[in-house]
Amino acid sequence: MKHEIHGSSSASAVYGLGFIGAAVYYISHAAGFWQGALGFLKALVWPAFLVYQALKAVGG
Repeated sequence: MKHEIHGSSSASAVYGLGFIGAAVYYISHAAGFWQGALGFLKALVWPAFLVYQALKAVGG
C-alpha cells in the first residue's frame, strides 16, 4: 500500500522562515550559551507563543 501525505508547502515555508527569524532573535538577545540554547528551543515552538498571545489579546 502506498500512503500519500498531502501538505501545504507554503505553510512549511512560513514556519521555516519564522523559525529562522525567531532563532536569530532569541539567540542574538541571549547573554550566555544556555540562554542561547533556550532561545533555540523557543524558536522551535514559536507558533505556540503566537497563538497564546493572540488569544490573550482577544480575551479567548
